[in-house]
Amino acid sequence: MILPPFVGPQAGKGALPALFYFALSAEESLFQDPFNQPVMALQSDSLRIFSFSLPFHGEGMKADDALTHWAKTMEQGEPLLEDFFAYACNVIENLIEEGIVLKDKIAIAGLSRGAFVATHIATRIDAIQTILGFSPLTKLSCCKEFIHFPHQELDLETLAPRLVGKKLRYYIGNHDTRVSTRSCFEFIEKLVTKSSIERIRSAPVELNLFPSIGRHGHGTPPEIFKDGARWIKERLL
Repeated sequence: MILPPFVGPQAGKGALPALFYFALSAEESLFQDPFNQPVMALQSDSLRIFSFSLPFHGEGMKADDALTHWAKTMEQGEPLLEDFFAYACNVIENLIEEGIVLKDKIAIAGLSRGAFVATHIATRIDAIQTILGFSPLTKLSCCKEFIHFPHQELDLETLAPRLVGKKLRYYIGNHDTRVSTRSCFEFIEKLVTKSSIERIRSAPVELNLFPSIGRHGHGTPPEIFKDGARWIKERLL
């Protein structure tokens, strides 16, 4: 099979733990600072880190325009994100079957819209039990691009039943007005409540707040990326 972009030991080294990480395009996620800071902190001879380009990201495309393209495409009834989720799941499952990724040592992570995508994918693959999100988008309608077409069926709150029992850690600024700190908290609250109903009294779900930085309070500082990377390392290595 043709491998997606990744860093770490070549496929000939056999099955290894793996992180699937999404930020913008695959190349930006893996190689461009600051988006690749979790990758840099996790690079190891014992771990592969894969990425796929999110829809409307990559060469010749502006990341700032991507969500506008998402919204316009979805307004026309095209299953843009569902198609991407299906593609990503197919690739991940093939990597497991080909003996490139250890089935019991897989984590998924993302930054902003990448965390939204990562969480959706985690609900579609049982082997993914560890989820990390930085400044996560949890509800499309929180973005100005989706105000008139909120697509509530894709809100992360709707995924709560399928996330019960998985380990999830999110980091978000205490006043993030781009993706909404409040929306993130409400998602976490719903997931923990659902876990309690399922008799998981100490749900492995964490929300870490830090002082907001950057435009719209949506930045993620280096120390937060490093802390998330340590959390992943504890679970995969």
